[in-house]
Amino acid sequence: MAHLTGKKVAFLATNGFEDSELRSPWEAVTNAGAEAVLVSPSTGTITGKNGHEAQVDLATGDASAADFDALVLPGGVVNGDHLRMDAAAVAFTRDIFAQHKPVGVICHGGWILTDADVLRGRTLTSYPSLQTDLRNAGATWVDEEVVVDQGLVSSRVPDDLPAFNDKLVEEIGEGLHEGQTASAAASG
Repeated sequence: MAHLTGKKVAFLATNGFEDSELRSPWEAVTNAGAEAVLVSPSTGTITGKNGHEAQVDLATGDASAADFDALVLPGGVVNGDHLRMDAAAVAFTRDIFAQHKPVGVICHGGWILTDADVLRGRTLTSYPSLQTDLRNAGATWVDEEVVVDQGLVSSRVPDDLPAFNDKLVEEIGEGLHEGQTASAAASG
C-alpha cells in the first residue's frame, strides 16, 4: 500500500449515501496516512441509507479543489441523485478533474460525473443501471470489479470494495495524472 501522509482526500456525499462505500474507502485512505474530509451540500451530519451518521467537515460551496489531493464519490441512489443537483458539488468535481487529481467512484457515485462533463473518452464501471447515462456522457462502460483509467478508479458495488480501496490508495499515492482531465480535448 502506498503511504499517503500529507495527502488530503475529499469525500463528497450527502444523505442517502451507501454506508460501506463511505466508511471502507475512508478507512483505507486514513490507514494509509491521508487526511479525509467529508464535503457535502448539507451541514451538520448526514445519514447513510443504512443509518450510519457522518459529520460534515465542509460545505460544497466552501470547498476548493486546490485544497485536496484526491476525491472519492461513494454511491447510494439518493446520494448520487442529490449530489448531481448541487451546482457547487458539480463544479468541485469538475475542478478536481481539471487539476488532474485522482478520483475514486463506486456504484451510483458516477452520476455526478455526467453533470460535470468529465467522461468523454474515459473507461469506467458503475452500478449497472448507470451504464446508459455514462455511455451517453461519452464514456466506455465495462462490467469489471475495478477499472483504472488515468487516475479515475471505479467499481460497481460494495462487494468490490477491497479491490477498489487497493487501487484508490495506489492512484492517490501516484499523485497527478495528466490524462485525468475535465475535457477529452484537453488531454489530447
